[in-house]
Amino acid sequence: MSPDSAAQIVRARDIRGLVPDQLDERSAHRIGAAFAELTGAPEIAVAQDMRDTSPALASAFMRGVLEQGVDVVDAGLGSTDYLHFVSGLLGVPGAMITAGHHPADHNGIKLCRAGAVPVGEGTGLERIRAALVEGGPDRVPVPGRRRAVELLYDYAAHLHSLIDLSGLRPLKVVVDAGNGMAGLTVPLVLNRPGLRIVPLHFDLDGTFPHHDADPMKPANTAELRKRVVAEGADLGLAFDGDADRCFAVDERGEAVPASALIALVAERLLAAEPGATVVHDLVTSRSVPEAIEAAGGRAVRSRVGRSAVTALMAEHNAVFGGEHTGHYYFRDFWSADTGLPVAMHLLAALSAADQPLSKLVAEHGRRVNSGEVGLEVADPAEAVIAVARTLGDSGARVDRLDGLTAEFADGSWFNLRASDTEPLLWLNAEAADERTLRSLTDHVLRAVRGADQDG
Repeated sequence: MSPDSAAQIVRARDIRGLVPDQLDERSAHRIGAAFAELTGAPEIAVAQDMRDTSPALASAFMRGVLEQGVDVVDAGLGSTDYLHFVSGLLGVPGAMITAGHHPADHNGIKLCRAGAVPVGEGTGLERIRAALVEGGPDRVPVPGRRRAVELLYDYAAHLHSLIDLSGLRPLKVVVDAGNGMAGLTVPLVLNRPGLRIVPLHFDLDGTFPHHDADPMKPANTAELRKRVVAEGADLGLAFDGDADRCFAVDERGEAVPASALIALVAERLLAAEPGATVVHDLVTSRSVPEAIEAAGGRAVRSRVGRSAVTALMAEHNAVFGGEHTGHYYFRDFWSADTGLPVAMHLLAALSAADQPLSKLVAEHGRRVNSGEVGLEVADPAEAVIAVARTLGDSGARVDRLDGLTAEFADGSWFNLRASDTEPLLWLNAEAADERTLRSLTDHVLRAVRGADQDG
């Protein structure tokens, strides 16, 4: 494989691409062999999602592992957080065959070391990329052995040990599994007394016949939002394709921001462990650190990305971590991506509250947010420099933890950071009202466009 082709599929945080044009069985086989060599472990766990191409890619990956004399724990069909559970429970590295929220013609591989520790750029993916270009290790004379395990019920039991859903008041919940892996995991975890689940698209279908597997896009939750209102439900839940992310809709059919969910879960965990640390990425709402500190916790601000968040969680023994993109990490789940515990905390909190979900999270949504806006630019680094120049004597407090963040005296702020994989800038901004937010984002957009034209 050419260096350019390898760089297209081995990204900063995972491996993914079009199948078979970019990622095929031959490359999956080579990745399996390289991962076995990278970890040096005697055994590696492998799970797969419901995409049509996943069985063949999983088989090729496992063959590459076995040919290195390394045993394979075949965990079968499951969500990404199920694979993380297997890795954590058994203390072995793991590989999840999935493209997450990406379209049906894509697939990929998410890798972790023993204990669900993520593998990314700088912690091993660069070696996987090199193996695709240079060729993987030679097979050994004695191959490893494959053993199949079925641990989905253990996975559900572990989640139930973390969050008590007994004694819930009656709640009606519309759940959109999006034909993804939540169709398998949600019934195992949320089939509890008091909960009436209204299922949408629970059939496992990797062609995603109803909508894409990315609930961050409003179009993909339109049906859920309408159904919540039509059913008179208390809330709605949506999951991405590999079911490691959870999104919520209130009783009015309005999306609940990830920041509000982070704040709510943090408050519940801090009530059980006063003074604990919670990590949040730097583009979550400022309501998140405020809620953490008001609950007696310590808020630690992180760069965007799982590796950054979980590294800080390990450093500070944080009980919880959250990102604006709907990624959530629990210390008691090996600090790995998992969405269902957030849903469980939300249900428990709503059951105990004498108010609808919209009121329960209202205090965490006082500000208005731009959401994540992608800006195509020729030179992202130069555009960031140009925006920084415009701040002048504005009095903004500026930091470079992840891209450029500027916070103003009125509490408004923006963050501008470059994509890891393409000539793209991500803009996030927040303010007290729509007018201030529009003025702030317009200012940044003018500076970015000006830099692009000058270039």
